[in-house]
Amino acid sequence: MDVEDFRKYGKEVIDYICQYSTNIEERDVAPTLDPGYLKKLLPADAPQSPESFKDVLEDFEQKIMPGVVHWNHPKFFAYFPSGNSFPSVLGDMLSSAIGSIGFSWASCPAAAELETIVMNWYAKALGLPKAFISDAPGSTGGGALQGSASECVLVSLITARARAINELKGQTTVHDSVFLPNLIAYASREAHSCVEKATKMALVKLRIIDADVHGRMRVDLLKQAIQNDVNAGLTPFFVVATVGTTGGCAFDDITEIGKVCRQVSSIWLHVDGAYAGNSFILPEMRVFSAGLEYADSFNTNPNKLLLTNFDASALWVRDVMNLKSALNVNPLYLRHEHMSGVDYRHYGIPLSRRFRALKLWFVFRIYGVKGLQEYIRNHMALAKKFEMLVRKDDRFEVRNDVHLGLVCFRMRTGDEPNHTLLAMINHSGKMHMTPAKFNGRYVIRFCVTYEHACEKDILDAWSQIKCFAEEILRDNQLEISSAPASPEAERTSSEPAAPVAGKPPIKKKLTRTKSLRFSFTRSISREQYQNQSEHLGDGATPILVVDPKTLQQNFQKAAEENERLNNIKNGNTANSNAKLKDISDVDTDEASN
Repeated sequence: MDVEDFRKYGKEVIDYICQYSTNIEERDVAPTLDPGYLKKLLPADAPQSPESFKDVLEDFEQKIMPGVVHWNHPKFFAYFPSGNSFPSVLGDMLSSAIGSIGFSWASCPAAAELETIVMNWYAKALGLPKAFISDAPGSTGGGALQGSASECVLVSLITARARAINELKGQTTVHDSVFLPNLIAYASREAHSCVEKATKMALVKLRIIDADVHGRMRVDLLKQAIQNDVNAGLTPFFVVATVGTTGGCAFDDITEIGKVCRQVSSIWLHVDGAYAGNSFILPEMRVFSAGLEYADSFNTNPNKLLLTNFDASALWVRDVMNLKSALNVNPLYLRHEHMSGVDYRHYGIPLSRRFRALKLWFVFRIYGVKGLQEYIRNHMALAKKFEMLVRKDDRFEVRNDVHLGLVCFRMRTGDEPNHTLLAMINHSGKMHMTPAKFNGRYVIRFCVTYEHACEKDILDAWSQIKCFAEEILRDNQLEISSAPASPEAERTSSEPAAPVAGKPPIKKKLTRTKSLRFSFTRSISREQYQNQSEHLGDGATPILVVDPKTLQQNFQKAAEENERLNNIKNGNTANSNAKLKDISDVDTDEASN
């Protein structure tokens, strides 16, 4: 493909993207395909000869797009927002075109310096403490763009581990690994699962701290756990507080957690604000950022709530020397004459780094801080609208405190009918949501994600949810004892006067297998069930299944033993084959595989 071909086909791709974005509502939010669908549509080997771009783009639409979950769809209410916007896409295109691998200042001075500037812009827009801003007077801190919040947590934990080990070993020459069994980290039960994953990768213990009824880490239990571990001769070295938990968007009390951490010099306090940390761009949300002055590091994802496409996650640290000393390797082939410039390879795990700052720079300049504030406030208002609709229907309840765009709701029934409700919602293809366990109950997460979301999207979604629920509630008893006070009798002018007749179409019968899949219920083996961690669950409900072959073998053994005992009892010691031997197991439900 030469320059003229690129010019021609590039315009076609831009036109395709514009058409996709304009008409995205005509597509189902998520596919109802089964794994392996694409293997049936594509050849087993790469083509030997070049193919036309026209054929490639047609195959993209006809074969790839049917398997795409449309995260930027108005009816996509799952997970958290997939931050995306046209300015971000254009910035990313330029980054791809440049092809810079910005591991050092010398490898691309513009990439290194723009990242420093944009990270300071970002920190100031969020109102972060000056200790995190590299150009603030007397500051030793700064920030860097990472790939994801999981990466930010891991980098912070590794840095904290290095600092703690250095303090423990002192001037000795003992290998660092000797001190690993002594280190212990702490996180709330509502913290993201990446914390557990990071501790596994770093080979350190993790202590789980229970949350209160609002989903916030219990500071009294954290304090007691730290004291118990200190008394046992262990070294607390890392605590994770969360602002905007995944399950219910709860905000830990950073101030009180910070005060506890300050009492033990070896503790590094990290604050994970992957989703909700971006809301600090609103002055009214900074009540939840109180206490960040105690933090050693803080991360948030512009690729969640700041209209910047993945990957982009911002990590700030109070002292960049701790970060650089933990991750610094400096072979001869990476050295250069301008060592006073920032080499971001010392700020993260990979050596190679994309020019991520470019797309964030585009977003800040095209939207401005005020435009980004308006976008977040719209999400907040729409979430409050949905919360109001749910609370006015006494068949439902809201389980979380709604501060941003997430509402955790459920029918006032047992968990199984709520599994079914979520399965019906997702299997319709017209909406997409995810589950969680919040405060001990199965909930459905409804998160406003679409950049241009409006009240009609919320009202339509609620009407469809109620239609599905009505079908389920005919056969299920409400938990009246937990019902709140009766909702207001009057309706708002924008609320539909009556439920929409009928229900959204379901493409095919919702079997038990499909119900399990679309309600995110996981079938697991007995061994997995017995060994499953209670820590940092993802909300999926484990359903115990027995392997069919094992089941048949157990039946056969039992039959043989029973016949042997009968033969002994009847005086017949001849060895007889069990009648079940030739019976084959017929799998009637693929969910048991």
